[in-house]
Amino acid sequence: MEELRYTLVAEGGSDRALLPVLDWLLIENGVRCPIQAAWADLGILPLPDRPKLADKIERSLAFYPCDLLFVHRDADREPREKRIREIHEAIAAIPDGLSPAYVCVIPVRMQEARLLIDEDAIKAAAGNRRYTGQLELPAVSRLESLPDPKGVLSQLLIQASDLNRRRLRSFRVTKHAERVTEFIASFSPLRQLSAFAALEEEVSNAIQENRWYL
Repeated sequence: MEELRYTLVAEGGSDRALLPVLDWLLIENGVRCPIQAAWADLGILPLPDRPKLADKIERSLAFYPCDLLFVHRDADREPREKRIREIHEAIAAIPDGLSPAYVCVIPVRMQEARLLIDEDAIKAAAGNRRYTGQLELPAVSRLESLPDPKGVLSQLLIQASDLNRRRLRSFRVTKHAERVTEFIASFSPLRQLSAFAALEEEVSNAIQENRWYL
């Protein structure tokens, strides 16, 4: 295989931070060819009013054709199985021949929880690698039970920026949060989390079934 193309269909712009995680998973599980990643920008796609998930996936595949589709949905206090069923039903509603292999990406908590594993990466994303203070990251084993991982990450980025009150007014936390995964070399600590382990298993199965390790 000369190249593996994948597309991520997600719920918001901040979910682009998942791309380095997915790249890492593909490489860790045997993909050796070049990987071309695409985040489907739903904001620019021609979608119907109040689009269903199937509409979003179908339009994304038309504009971002791929070998492998990742569909990200937050659990939002719903059982993971319900979100998986919704994705399966959406894929089944797509015309035959259009849908590639696909993987469900469903964290137990919002995806910011996956960013709370690397102190140096948070400092780098905050634009202050030389920050000498200690960032108190939660234990990885607690990430799936954090009530507000987004808030925790925001406070850590603000702390690491070490900016005074005036300069903090122009510090866009969301933009800096999106960059954290760019600075994480290994996501292996996340293997302790049930949702991440399930994601890796799906990725590995897709690679094996399609022989993308060749």
